[in-house]
Amino acid sequence: MQPGTEFPAQTYTVTRATLVRYAGASGDFNPIHWSDRQASAVGLPGVIAHGMLTMGLAGQAVACWVGGTAAIVEFSTRFANPVVVPDDDKGTEIVISGVVKKILADGLVQIDVTATCQGEKVLGAAKAIVRDAPSHNQGDNR
Repeated sequence: MQPGTEFPAQTYTVTRATLVRYAGASGDFNPIHWSDRQASAVGLPGVIAHGMLTMGLAGQAVACWVGGTAAIVEFSTRFANPVVVPDDDKGTEIVISGVVKKILADGLVQIDVTATCQGEKVLGAAKAIVRDAPSHNQGDNR
């Protein structure tokens, strides 16, 4: 991996059914993730995906790019905008892309991650620190 290397975008569909499954797995049954009435009552534009679900999808994309979760040393982000999930069978799509920002010491690489929904950034300052696979290291063509 070299600075500027871009990874293929990963697209994830999120539906209300996805939110129900995630709530069950995480134990987060906050009604803003399933009730339009409650989401509107707190000023949201509609039911929103769990922030940690969005972060998890970004982490899944990174794992896909680098050959698995074992290569991920660190992952951090902040939540920039909510992912509004309509009450239909199509849901919405979150698109995750990434680019190698820089090579760090000890065989580590920083990947800057971008997550968007409907063209709007939903994660801010997202980055992953990963171990570069030996087959990707410069000069190691064995």
